[in-house]
Amino acid sequence: MEGWDPNTKSTLTQIPLLTTKAGPRDGAAWTQRLKEEYKALIAYTQMNKSNDNDWFRISAANPEGTRWTGKCWYVHNLLKYEFDLQFDIPVTYPATAPELELPELDGKTQKMYRGGKICLTVHFKPLWAKNCPRFGIAHALCLGLAPWLAAEIPILVDSGMVKHKDDAASSTES
Repeated sequence: MEGWDPNTKSTLTQIPLLTTKAGPRDGAAWTQRLKEEYKALIAYTQMNKSNDNDWFRISAANPEGTRWTGKCWYVHNLLKYEFDLQFDIPVTYPATAPELELPELDGKTQKMYRGGKICLTVHFKPLWAKNCPRFGIAHALCLGLAPWLAAEIPILVDSGMVKHKDDAASSTES
C-alpha cells in the first residue's frame, strides 16, 4: 500500500477481507464465500454512505450469485452521470477477478474491451492476484471501478463522448 493516498488506504482497511477460497463450482464453500462477499459489500456501502460518497448499487442477478447487475455513477462538474454495471463471477474465481462491464460506454474509450469491460489489467490484476482470496467484489469496485471512473468519465464528458441525461433529453426535444 506504499504510494497510495491516505483516503484509499483508509477505505481499503475498512472493507472486510474474505477468508473462504471458493468459486461458483465449490458448492457449500461458495455459499460461505457469497456470505462473506455480501458482508464486505454491505460494509463498503455503509462506509460510503456515512462519508457522503455513495456511488453504486449492485445485487446478484441470479440465485447462484454468479451474475451481478446494478448501477454506478460519477459526479463531474456537479452533474451525475449514471451507468449500468454488470459482471459475471469467473469459474476460476477468486483466483481470477471479475471483469466489470459498463455496456453503454462500449467503444467510447481505449481503456475498455469489447462488450464494455473496463481495462483493469495493468494496475488492478496484479494487486488482485497478490491478495487472492482476501479480495472480493467490494475490493474490485473500490480499487478497480472507482479509480477507472475517476480517470475516464471526466475525459469522456469533456470530449463529448458522454452526455448528461438532461443534455441528451434537451437535444432530442429540439
